[in-house]
Amino acid sequence: MPVDPSDGPDPKRLERLEKRITEVKKTLEPGPRADEHFSQANIAWRMVIEMVSGLGIGFGIGYGLDRLFGTIPLFLVLFTFLGLAAGVRVMLRTAREVEADRLAEQSAREEGK
Repeated sequence: MPVDPSDGPDPKRLERLEKRITEVKKTLEPGPRADEHFSQANIAWRMVIEMVSGLGIGFGIGYGLDRLFGTIPLFLVLFTFLGLAAGVRVMLRTAREVEADRLAEQSAREEGK
């Protein structure tokens, strides 16, 4: 039974085929990765590390300058406070970043409903 080339494709069959393809694609889509979203503990550890590293770097620079110049712990105290300020600043930036991500996810979920 030869197919007549003047006959075009059956639109109903093509539509059904498209629906089936999209259904199969939906079932094969991978779910969201668990490591893409940070847990509360990961965020807390990140902030602790940022604070401690700021303090440590400030302490190290201050101690090194005091040893180099032979001064009283003037630079040690000064740079420790500067390290603390830098650590707090980085922690606040991280908190703003996490909050922005959560708000974006929340608005995306609300738009999807």
